[in-house]
Amino acid sequence: MTRYNASEIEVKWQTRWQTADIHAFNADDEKPTYYILEMFPYPSGRIHMGHVRNYTMGDVVARYKRACGFNVLHPMGWDAFGMPAENAAMQTDSHPKKWTYDNIAAMRVPFKRLGFSFDWSREVATCDVDYYADQQRIFLAFWENGLIYRKNSRVNWDPVDQTVLANEQVIDGRGWRSGALVEARDLEQWFVKITDYADVLADCLEEMSEWPERVKTMQKNWIGRSEGAHVQFAFTSQAALFQELPAYIDVYTTRPDTLYGASFIALACDHPIMLALRENNADLQAFCQKCLAQSTREADMENAPKKGMATGLYVAHPFDENLPKLPVYAANFVLINYGTGAIFGCPAHDQRDFDFARAYDLPIRRVVQPEGAQNTKTPSDKAYTGGGTLYNSGFLDGLSVPEAIITAITRLEKQGVGYKKTQYRLRDWGVSRQRYWGCPIPFVHCSACGIVPVPKADLPIKLPEDISFEIPGNPLEHHPYWKHTHCPKCAQKALRETDTLDTFFDSSWYFIRFTGKGDKENIFDKKQAAQLLPVDKYIGGVEHSILHLLYARFFTRALQTCGFIDLQTPEPFSSLFTQGMVTHASYYDAEFASEDEGAVPRFILPANVYEKDGHYFEMQTDRPVIKGAVEKMSKSKNNVVDPADIIADFGADVA
Repeated sequence: MTRYNASEIEVKWQTRWQTADIHAFNADDEKPTYYILEMFPYPSGRIHMGHVRNYTMGDVVARYKRACGFNVLHPMGWDAFGMPAENAAMQTDSHPKKWTYDNIAAMRVPFKRLGFSFDWSREVATCDVDYYADQQRIFLAFWENGLIYRKNSRVNWDPVDQTVLANEQVIDGRGWRSGALVEARDLEQWFVKITDYADVLADCLEEMSEWPERVKTMQKNWIGRSEGAHVQFAFTSQAALFQELPAYIDVYTTRPDTLYGASFIALACDHPIMLALRENNADLQAFCQKCLAQSTREADMENAPKKGMATGLYVAHPFDENLPKLPVYAANFVLINYGTGAIFGCPAHDQRDFDFARAYDLPIRRVVQPEGAQNTKTPSDKAYTGGGTLYNSGFLDGLSVPEAIITAITRLEKQGVGYKKTQYRLRDWGVSRQRYWGCPIPFVHCSACGIVPVPKADLPIKLPEDISFEIPGNPLEHHPYWKHTHCPKCAQKALRETDTLDTFFDSSWYFIRFTGKGDKENIFDKKQAAQLLPVDKYIGGVEHSILHLLYARFFTRALQTCGFIDLQTPEPFSSLFTQGMVTHASYYDAEFASEDEGAVPRFILPANVYEKDGHYFEMQTDRPVIKGAVEKMSKSKNNVVDPADIIADFGADVA
């Protein structure tokens, strides 16, 4: 031939590969095994160059290992539940199921055209009934083993997507997908007790030599194990006016060495003491309601002005009742879910407390002196948070910070006003989502028996297909008959749980499913799981360092606890590679530049934008377009480049 014809030659050999099924994992092969896996994609409908980069890396490893004589497992699947399918269904008057499976079919074509050496025989989608039926069995097993519970909790509510968001899904006070301003609500939620595994999840990070240090550090900080003390601040006589109050406020602190620098107590607005005080104080009630409506995302709280309201109550200093009494405030920067929902403010040595003290003219008493600094009582312009020597601190004077922490805890325990305690930043995982397109939670609500699990024999609880999005909110909640059932215990009328599971639940065990499905008794093929796990090489974005990767590490251990798998090591991924991002500028309709805060931009494909005299316009309409930030290619920002154009012009190998 005079010219290499990529479209002809590549298709010829790809067809041969598929016909011979040469990329399938052979469970009976005696060669050493190798499991290579890339994080599976969301079926958005088309692939972009970010996908090409990620899956090319895995494909290179898979082909190399096969050439080296390994029996390689390199599977593919789809992270298929979630809000985008519901949003698309509402916009196109279609069904989330049809939209999702149509997108899977559309994306499968370019993946095969690129020639990736996937074992397509093991393909799964998390919205397959077969997959989420097993997920319901897992949920029930977690419940039976004390790893699932239900409680009332303050949550981030997206008023557009009409669902709960995790703190990590709130960006600058807005929903990560809708862009709408997030509201705070109190809802009954299902939780997974990931905190039961906090110690082992933190400790095992030290052994993971083939994980990036950055990822391990992020997980370690997220778990946030710290040694500190619970301290009791006893109310003074003013508290006698409120007979329903306890005798003291319980505070957890990692810095008991700075107790002599305390100048105030701050409580979360939904702390039990605050709830009691608010009942007869309209001003306090209004202030707390305003605080509770703000974003609970850590970065948002850190940047927001520190605000408080005095309650009129005072507490005594735990070491010396002759020291000035400490005023008790309601504050917008204290959360009920962190520590005890109460803090003691030491303004000289905590910047948040310093800002609050300056705003409300509270004392700033310095008690830690940097090494070599002149002994002075004059507070600096900002908090000093480093090490040094204690002074202005009674029996702690002259001690280093570590020595003072130990000595302070010993004194607290001796006086009976405190005790040593290990605390964690990690909180239990809220998995309830108020949406249709997700895995149904297999429980019913009975007026007589309470919350009752669905018997395993009655699984799966399938999603109804005759749903409507005309009424805002969760279609399962207002479905005419789906939620109406009978109690498995007493046979009386009952209601199904209408919340569905967070999609991170779906993606926390798919890598185990790829190793082989079990029989009616077992969800997994235990022999193959033990043979193939942990995954030898896992490839994906660093943005999944905390949520997905931490949940997957928890899930592997929890599934082992429940007897579903029997592995030599509980870690799911031996080696992790974070592949970086393919980026592109985003473009959006100029009319949204001056809209209200709640406006969601209409993002435009880069291929549909042209430039003229330094300005940008949409090709079809000639409307002005704003060029936004250069960021990760994603369907939500529509800033993707279609590899089909590259394949058509130059072939899959070049792409």
